[in-house]
Amino acid sequence: MSFNKKQTSKKLASQAARILKDKTACPLIKRLAASVLSQSNTTKQTGADMETLASEVLKNEQYDSVIKSFAASALSQANKERTSRK
Repeated sequence: MSFNKKQTSKKLASQAARILKDKTACPLIKRLAASVLSQSNTTKQTGADMETLASEVLKNEQYDSVIKSFAASALSQANKERTSRK
């Protein structure tokens, strides 16, 4: 199994932490923020279900740039073997 060694940037991790503290943030952005934050300073990779969610967010024009940046970060930290088979 190949591993993706990418990690969340400090700037994006900080932004994700703020989103998680925001009681008015929607569940979708909180889910993406949690995934992004869990991958900072670690070698954890994005799970298959989160890969699918992140991919759908990036394809949908209704989401703003903050949500899309979390989705892009999560997707970039996906398992390379699993991603290349799609």
